[in-house]
Amino acid sequence: MFKLLKKFDKKDIGLIMLSILLIVVQVFLELKIPDYMTEITTLIQTEGTKINDVLVEGAYMMSCALLSLLTSIGVGYIAASVSSNFSYDLRDVVFDKVEKFSTAEIKKFQTSSLITRTTNDISQLETIIAMGLQAFIKAPIMAVWAISKILTKNIEWSALVCGFVLLLLITVISLMVVVLPRFEIVQKLIDKVNGVTRENLTGIRVVRAFNAEDFQKNRFEKVNTELTKTQLFNQRCFAILNPVMNLVMHGLTLGIYFIGAYLIANASMLDKINLFSNMVVFSSYGMQVIMSFLLLALIFMMWPRAQISARRINEVLECELSILDGDFDGQTKEKGVVEFKNVSFKYPDASEYLIKNISFKANKGDTIAFIGSTGSGKSTLINLVPRFYDVTDGEILVDGIDVRKYKLSNLRNKIGYVSQKAFMFTATVSENVSYGDNGKEKPNKDTIKNAIDVACATEFVSKMSDNYDALIARGGTNVSGGQKQRLSIARAIARDPEIYIFDDTFSALDFKTDALLRKNLKEYTNDATILIVAQRIGTIMNADKIVVLDKGKCVGMGTHKELLKNCPVYQEIALSQLSKEELENA
Repeated sequence: MFKLLKKFDKKDIGLIMLSILLIVVQVFLELKIPDYMTEITTLIQTEGTKINDVLVEGAYMMSCALLSLLTSIGVGYIAASVSSNFSYDLRDVVFDKVEKFSTAEIKKFQTSSLITRTTNDISQLETIIAMGLQAFIKAPIMAVWAISKILTKNIEWSALVCGFVLLLLITVISLMVVVLPRFEIVQKLIDKVNGVTRENLTGIRVVRAFNAEDFQKNRFEKVNTELTKTQLFNQRCFAILNPVMNLVMHGLTLGIYFIGAYLIANASMLDKINLFSNMVVFSSYGMQVIMSFLLLALIFMMWPRAQISARRINEVLECELSILDGDFDGQTKEKGVVEFKNVSFKYPDASEYLIKNISFKANKGDTIAFIGSTGSGKSTLINLVPRFYDVTDGEILVDGIDVRKYKLSNLRNKIGYVSQKAFMFTATVSENVSYGDNGKEKPNKDTIKNAIDVACATEFVSKMSDNYDALIARGGTNVSGGQKQRLSIARAIARDPEIYIFDDTFSALDFKTDALLRKNLKEYTNDATILIVAQRIGTIMNADKIVVLDKGKCVGMGTHKELLKNCPVYQEIALSQLSKEELENA
C-alpha cells in the first residue's frame, strides 16, 4: 500500500498538506464548541446573567460550527480530488505496464484478473484514500486533543471512557483477524465471476447454438454463490460493529450521566454547579473521543481489503517482463531479410521443446510457407519474429540484426502481422484498416481504399451503409469471418511493411477469393518478404520455399515439386487434399 502512495505527485502532496491544516483547524473549532457550552451552562446558573451574555457565547459557538462545516467541505473536496487523481494516474501506470506484457505475462495473470485489478482493486484504493484523508488524519488528532482536555476533569469519567474505547478496539481487532483472510478470497472470486461472464458474452453464439444456456448459468451460479456466501460472512461480521457502536455511544452517555448524578447528589451546593458543568462538557468531549475511535475503526475495517488490492496491483507493476526492449533503431542496409539460426523454443516452465533446431533464410521478395499437422509449432514459429515470445535457443535475424537487439516499436514497424484469429476494433472500416503506428505517415484515404481493394474487400465494403465509414462492432461481430480476415489483411497491407506475416489468415476464404487475393498480394507485395502459415496446399504451392514441420522439427524444406518427391509428411498432407492428377498438373 505504502509503495503505491509514493506515486503521489508534488501537487497532490501540497493538497494533502493543505488538507491536514484544514483538519487541524476543524478539530480546534469542534473542540471549542464544548468550551462555549460550559460558559453558557455557567452563565445560566449564575445570578445576574444577562440574556445578551448567553447570546454572545451562543453566537461564538454557532460561528465555530459554521466554520467547522466549511473546513469539512474543503477537506472533502480536496480528498475527492486527490483520490480521483491518484486512481487516474495509477490506472494509467497499470495500463502502460500491461501494454508491455508479453503473451506469457498475460497468461500468468489471466485477462479477467487484469481487468479486475485495473478497475475494482484501484477503486478500493481510491475509496480508502478519500476516507483516509478525512478520517484517518482527523481521528487521531481529535482523539488526542479531546483526551488531553478531559483527563484532568474527573477520574471516574476518564476511566469510563477508557473502558468503552477498549471494548471498541477489542471488537475491531477481533473482526480484522476473522475477516482479513476472506478479503483476498473475495478479490479472487471477483476475478472468477469476471472471467465466466466475459467468456459467456464472448462465446454467446456458440452457447446459443449448442443450447448451453443452462450449463453457462450453472457455471455462473457456482462462482456467484461462492462470492455471495463469502461476502455475506464478511457483512455479517461487520454487522456486529453497528450494535457495538450504539452500545458504546449510548452506554457512554448513560454512564457519564449516571456517575454525574451520583457525584452531584453527594456534593456541596457550590460543587454541584461545577460538577454539572463538567458533566455536560465531559459528555461532549467523551462523544468526540468515541467518534474518533469509531472513525478509526471504520478505516481499519476498510484497510485490509485495500491492502490486498494494493498487493494485487503491485504484483502487476513489479512483474518482471520477459520481453525487454532493445536499443537498435532499425536502420539497416538490408531490407526484408529474415533468418532463423538453430532456433529452439519452449514455453516458460515447460519441460519439453515445442520447436527444435529450425534454420532457414528468406531474402527480400521471397515467400516462405509453413505447413504441418495441428500442434506442429507453425504459429509459434512465426510469432517469434515480432517477439511475442523470445527464442529459448538460437537466434532470429531481421535484416541481419538479432530481433532481441531491436527497439520493439522499430522491429514491429518492419512487419505487417495478420493474426490467426482476425480481430476488429469498435471503429469504422477506415479506422480499422489504418489502425496503429508504422513509423510513417498515417495511411490516407487512397492508401486505405487500395489496401481494401488488394485484400478483395471492396465488394462487401461498398455495400455497407456508410462504405468506408461504416462502423465495425467490437470484435467484428457485424461482419463474417471471411470479411474480418480480409479487413485484417488490408490492415497489414496499409502499413506497407518490409515483411508480411500471415498466420493461417486464409482459412475462412472460399477457394476463388483465396486465389484472387494471393494473386493481388503477389503483384502488390513483390518487393516484400512473406511468411505464411496455411493448412491448404493450394494456398502455398507457389511459395519460393515451403518448410514442413512435424512435432516441432523441420522434416522437409523446398519447393512444392521438390517436397512431393522427397518429403513423406508433405506428400501425405498433399494427397489428403488433392488428387494425384491435380498435384501433377499444379
